[in-house]
Formats: sequence, C-alpha cells, structure tokens
Amino acid sequence: MEGSSSSASASMGAAARAARAGAKVCGKEEKVVGVQKAPGSCPYCGGGVVATDVEAKWVLCFLPLCLKNKRRFACTACARRLVTYPAIVQD
Repeated sequence: MEGSSSSASASMGAAARAARAGAKVCGKEEKVVGVQKAPGSCPYCGGGVVATDVEAKWVLCFLPLCLKNKRRFACTACARRLVTYPAIVQD
C-alpha cells in the first residue's frame, strides 16, 4: 500500500509540473484572427456592433482534432454578445 501511494503522488506531481509549465494536453484553444465593424446597432442599447473572427481548435494529447472559423458579434457600448438568427420565411 505504501509503494502505490508514493507512485500515485509522484505521478500527480508530474501532472502538476506539466500544468504549471503551460503544457495543454487536451481542450479548446481559441485565437482571434481579426476584428472589424459590422453593420447595424445593438438592440439593447443602440451602440455599434463589432464582428470578431475567431479560429477555434480542439486538441487531444497535442493532436488537433477539429479546426473551426467562427464569427462573433458584440456591442461596443454594453459589451454584450449578440446572436444572429436566420430569417424566418413564411409561406
């Protein structure tokens, strides 16, 4: 029992050292590619809208699984994130 607890604490120490070193084993990484002014105004406060292009990458054990480019909209005055919905077509 004593030997297994010391090996478990040694492996926990290695994981903690890797986490402190900034090594990201798995998760989501996002990088801002560009920011530009978007047409329209905020429905909450009437402020301007800015469009941010974001590159999102899912990583598992240092291997990239998925790469997505997203466009996010936000208000410049109240800093709310704005969501766009597709137009509803009624017959």
